[in-house]
Amino acid sequence: MEKREKLYEGKAKILYATDNPDTVIQYFKDDATAFNAKKKGTIDEKGVMNNSISCKVFEFLAQNGIPTHLVKKLSEREMLVKKVQIVQIEVIIRNRAAGSLCRNYGVQEGRHLARPILELCYKNDSFNDPLMNDDHVIALGLATEEELRTIKRLTLQVNELMKKFFLALNIELIDFKLEFGRHKGEILLADEISPDTCRLWEVGTGNRLDKDRFRNDLGNIKEGYQEVLKRVTGK
Repeated sequence: MEKREKLYEGKAKILYATDNPDTVIQYFKDDATAFNAKKKGTIDEKGVMNNSISCKVFEFLAQNGIPTHLVKKLSEREMLVKKVQIVQIEVIIRNRAAGSLCRNYGVQEGRHLARPILELCYKNDSFNDPLMNDDHVIALGLATEEELRTIKRLTLQVNELMKKFFLALNIELIDFKLEFGRHKGEILLADEISPDTCRLWEVGTGNRLDKDRFRNDLGNIKEGYQEVLKRVTGK
């Protein structure tokens, strides 16, 4: 697999072209950001850990019928993925109250919710990723009604699968963010699934094992990621 020119660089990853127009290489960086990049830093070996965690979770989801962009893991920091056109929507599922749900609605952190909350946000840092509803998505042409139905259906399926996956590792899935892309007319789960994009609390202790350790200056940031990596991969 020949690695070619850089196509895109984001806050946490870089995409490179390959000699196959249908695939790209996704490279994971150690850069860490929070609050729409208002807070910046680095977490040693974060890219290595997130690549391994993401590959394992994507493989698990694919085995359970979720279409993803993952082709295979290439190296410590790189995965080969199908080239997608990212849908400019971030989809968030909340199983317990944390983060912006507490700030915006005055809900106590950790509160168990009567049902999972599915949120849609406009994927645009310039506007601080504002909340959207279905009408915004359709009216602004970000996705078709059929695509949006597919995205929401897949997101709810991913939630149920991932809750069981992490609970078996003695980790509770508090909330998470997903991104989707179009590939040859199909909607695929894309981006990554890692402690960067999920809130993960240890069952029993409530220890944070995710990027909240960086966001909220809790210390031992790398150790949280390492604990998730150990449980997910057995290494």
